[in-house]
Amino acid sequence: MIPRYRILQERIEAELAELDRAVLKAVRAYEQAQRDEQQSTFFLDSVAINLHSFYNGVERIFEWIGREIDGVVPSGPAWHRELLTQMTLEAEVVRPAVLRRETAAALEPYLRFRHLVRNLYTWSFESDKLGRLVADLTPTFAALEVDLTAFGRFLEAASSADEAPD
Repeated sequence: MIPRYRILQERIEAELAELDRAVLKAVRAYEQAQRDEQQSTFFLDSVAINLHSFYNGVERIFEWIGREIDGVVPSGPAWHRELLTQMTLEAEVVRPAVLRRETAAALEPYLRFRHLVRNLYTWSFESDKLGRLVADLTPTFAALEVDLTAFGRFLEAASSADEAPD
C-alpha cells in the first residue's frame, strides 16, 4: 500500500465537505440578501467571503495534488492560473487529468473573484455580479465533485499498486 495516496484521497474528501458548506452558505446568504434589502450588504459580504473560501479550498486541493503527485506547484505572479491549468493536464504515467477543461473554465470566474476579494473593499461588490457567481456555483461545484471523485478512484487504485494480486 502507498499510504500517501490514500491520505491525499481522504484530505480531498474532507475538503470537498468544507467546500459543500461554503457553497450552501453562499447560496443561502444571497437568497437572504434578496429578501432583506435593509440588511443586504451584510449578507452580500457573507456571499463574498464564502465565494472566496470556496475557491481557496479548491486551490488547496490543487496544491496538495501538485506537491504530492506532480512534484511541482507553479510559482511566480500567475501561479494561481497556472495551477488551475496544470490540473487539466494529463501527466502521462504519473496521473490522469484532475479536471475536465469545462470544469476548469467554470472555476475561472471564482479564481478571478478570489483575487478581487483580496484587493477590494467589500462595498465594491455588486449584487448582480455576485448573483451570477452564486447562480453558477452549485453546477460548478457539482462538476468539480465529479472530477475529483474520478481522481479519487485513481488515487485509490494507485495506493494499492504495489500490492500483489490474490
